[in-house]
Amino acid sequence: MIVLSGARIFDGEHFLDDHAVVVEGARIAAIVPYSDRPDGAVRDLGGGLLAPGYIDVQVNGGGGVLFNEDPTPEGIARIAAAHRNHGTIGLLPTLVTDAPQVTAAAIAATREARRLTPAALGIHLEGPFLDPHRKGAHELSYIRELERDDVTTIAKANCGAVMLTLAPNRVGTESIAELARHGVLVSLGHSGASYDEARRAVEAGARAFTHLFNAMSAPTGREPGMVGAALDLDEAFVGLIADGHHVHEANLRIALAAKRRDRFMLITDAMPPAAGGPDHFDLQGRRVTCTDGCLRLDDGTLAGSVLTMDEAVRYAVNVVRLPLADALAMASRVPATFLRHDTELGRIAPGYLASLVHLDDELRVLETWIEGRPFPGVSKHDAVADNT
Repeated sequence: MIVLSGARIFDGEHFLDDHAVVVEGARIAAIVPYSDRPDGAVRDLGGGLLAPGYIDVQVNGGGGVLFNEDPTPEGIARIAAAHRNHGTIGLLPTLVTDAPQVTAAAIAATREARRLTPAALGIHLEGPFLDPHRKGAHELSYIRELERDDVTTIAKANCGAVMLTLAPNRVGTESIAELARHGVLVSLGHSGASYDEARRAVEAGARAFTHLFNAMSAPTGREPGMVGAALDLDEAFVGLIADGHHVHEANLRIALAAKRRDRFMLITDAMPPAAGGPDHFDLQGRRVTCTDGCLRLDDGTLAGSVLTMDEAVRYAVNVVRLPLADALAMASRVPATFLRHDTELGRIAPGYLASLVHLDDELRVLETWIEGRPFPGVSKHDAVADNT
């Protein structure tokens, strides 16, 4: 048993002062008033904020690793370790549109990675069943139609949560419904679909919209498009890249005013330069360079981000002006609900996994716990560097 005390606690919905979190093994045993803390190993956190650890459902890479180029259990573990320093306790390694054999390798790698690292919650297949006219940085030659064998392969992936981004104007509702029946988390994106096409896809079982505003049809006076559908369809989850490059801060505020907050998820769409990687990399033979915090192909197309979840939370609070509780929930409880992991992750409560993040007063990561095991965060790394 270890008793974590000395920090304000955000339990997923509310802030608690003068309380302690009792951890037994991998799980939370209790939250108690500080005066009622049990005897045992007491860890004084020395201030700051203790919150549920961050969950990122769209992570292409980090720490110099790109999932498409290293679709192995070891590659996933390196990506997870890089983002863990920034408060991420669970993620979906994300494969952008690629050849069928790469997709098969990525699924197999994720299946094995789940036995090696608890941070691997499943996989996100972003494509290849996308709209070529809204491809973004996806390689056009790999984009294709969904076939019967694809449905079978994805439905039987058996690697934890399976998120699939597809274009609803390219994939029929019958296929979406079948995927959803098998538990696949269908997300709509990279599409010029109309409002009605997106609505029918959600009615068929699609659960989310991938990176709102990016690579999707925007509203006009008489056609709400994909963006309008994402904001109007109340139950659908929505991913937001809050980095100041992908979406204007005013658009984020407009979106957050239009829809219930407990359906928005902060995501990173991170690429290898994120979380300590070099400032350039190759994406399927094309150069991607980071300039002023923004990743672009040589033709200027945005190609993922260098964002980490702690940066996304700070941007949401400091720039978008979200209440801290909402920003923290969008980084933890909401994605846990989307992934159907909300009985184990996204809250600090008895019975939940002790997967936590300790933040300083500037919302920088001091320490991350994954299933009761502590890891230093970026702030502690900085402190060590300053002392050497």
